[in-house]
Amino acid sequence: MTSILCLYLALANICGFALMGSDKKRAREGRWRIPEARLFTVALCGGSAGSILGMYFFRHKTHKKLFAMGLPALLALQAVLCAALTVSDAGHSAVLEFLSMPR
Repeated sequence: MTSILCLYLALANICGFALMGSDKKRAREGRWRIPEARLFTVALCGGSAGSILGMYFFRHKTHKKLFAMGLPALLALQAVLCAALTVSDAGHSAVLEFLSMPR
């Protein structure tokens, strides 16, 4: 299960990074742009770190407060949730291990 989650997060972050680069290229060329809602949806679905890296690597949307403050806040929230789930899962495993010990 952990490897599937890691693969999912890796793909989500690659997508976030690539979408930032693609949108920047489209902006320079004056073409149709990727909606901001889609950029945030990918970040919300686990691609926040990749989106932040793409934002600064491509220098795209760095002056928009929604992105400059929103994406790091989203990443922090996701990190807290991940830590809480990890601690919860570790605690749950420890309890199950304790209960299954022979007496």
